[in-house]
Amino acid sequence: MRFAAVLGKRLALISTCALFPLTLSGCMGGEIASTGTPLSAMERQEGAKAHPELVAEFGGAETGPRADYVASVTRNVAVHSGLSSAPGDFTVTLLNSSVNNAFAIPGGYVYVTRQLVALMNNEAELAGVMGHEVGHVAARHSARRQAAAQQNALLGVLGQVLSGVVFGDSALGQIGKEIATTAPQLATLRYSRGQELQADDLGIEYLVRAGYNPRAMGHVLESLAAQNALDAQLQGKASGVPEWASTHPDPASRVQTAYAKAGAAATGKTNEDLFLTRINGIMYGDDPKQGVIEGRRFLHPEFRLSFEAPQGFYLVNGARAVSINGQSGRAQLTAGAYNGNLESYIRTAFNALVGQGQTLAPSTIERTTVNGIPAAYGVARANTSSGQVDVVVFAYEFAQNRAFHFAAITAAGQSGSLNSMYRSMRRLSASEASAIKPRRVEVVTVKSGDTVASLAARMAFDDAREARFRVLNGLNASDRLTAGEKVKIVVKAAS
Repeated sequence: MRFAAVLGKRLALISTCALFPLTLSGCMGGEIASTGTPLSAMERQEGAKAHPELVAEFGGAETGPRADYVASVTRNVAVHSGLSSAPGDFTVTLLNSSVNNAFAIPGGYVYVTRQLVALMNNEAELAGVMGHEVGHVAARHSARRQAAAQQNALLGVLGQVLSGVVFGDSALGQIGKEIATTAPQLATLRYSRGQELQADDLGIEYLVRAGYNPRAMGHVLESLAAQNALDAQLQGKASGVPEWASTHPDPASRVQTAYAKAGAAATGKTNEDLFLTRINGIMYGDDPKQGVIEGRRFLHPEFRLSFEAPQGFYLVNGARAVSINGQSGRAQLTAGAYNGNLESYIRTAFNALVGQGQTLAPSTIERTTVNGIPAAYGVARANTSSGQVDVVVFAYEFAQNRAFHFAAITAAGQSGSLNSMYRSMRRLSASEASAIKPRRVEVVTVKSGDTVASLAARMAFDDAREARFRVLNGLNASDRLTAGEKVKIVVKAAS
């Protein structure tokens, strides 16, 4: 959570695709395919305009040898798309984000998060993911999504996914936008199943032309499906990421199609050792500079704050806010300009939740103190096509020029379900803040006597260590380790 500015309409350009990997290599091979119309001057211009905002919204850009490696692999695949035969025409960004995501926008701009890269196990998987994203652009899927977005312009691009499903009422569209789109992967519109399958096919085609083993696409889809299932289990849900929380159909449903397309006897390079060497040390999970999630707790060492979500809720950390999601309500923690007046701050926060020309105000604003922090809150009831809802803004004064607030929505009469969270807000001590360290991927060589259980015990988590280890390394429940092979574990950085 860095509280960056909200993206504008340029997000309609995004061709995001959350979760895919394949193989990648350092040099191109074969004749370049003309599967897409070359990039136009207008596409390049629009992409250049959107690029800085996207990078800021998705956690900023990683730099250095690791980012250069990702860019090289991506360009070697992208030139087979027909968009351009010049590798330099593609701008590739490794994003400092803890969500599993990758996307591309017209103009030759391609993005992948460090979290998704950490989930991959060889270069071919990386090439497959990026080829898939480039395939969306080559097929001009984003233009079709942008046209669909314009049909719902009143709610705005960011608000369409959730507000259309939950609120169904344009008067509360902005509330849905503000509360539901805090995680980067929620900031984009959904692809159709047909578009995803077409992008899978194009990604596989690019892999073959670049000399990679095309079965990598199926492998990465399997890893993504396994990660979705594990996340659902850890969040106490019966199924994977909710439909509204994903821009793409479930990758699990596309695994066998991808394998069949690639063929059982497919061959090609994977460059596993090179890939693992290059990603060794990559950050895993939240960057402490943006705050970290530990179970149901959120801790931010820079802002020196912490809170805990109620039982049954789970947290998602985004570049500009933290979202809190559960069956009985949703909320986000964010910040705004503060002039020392909590009441004014709260009224401004309410007004920001509704569209232009509309108002939403609490009947009263109550002052209180939470763990020594001056605070205030207000509750407003609103009508939607799905029924009445309660909207709460609970604000805290951390300094004369700094305040944070929760904005929450629950069914009418159920706003109290989040009271324990409001009361859990506290300041972190200097020692607590300094103790928060990032997690990183460490590549290790399996020794004689090592087992899944023994290596999983080294994972820097308090729960589901073996399940996390298997998903991270693409291992099924029956897979065993062999001495000499390389695997990934997640460790806490040294103090």
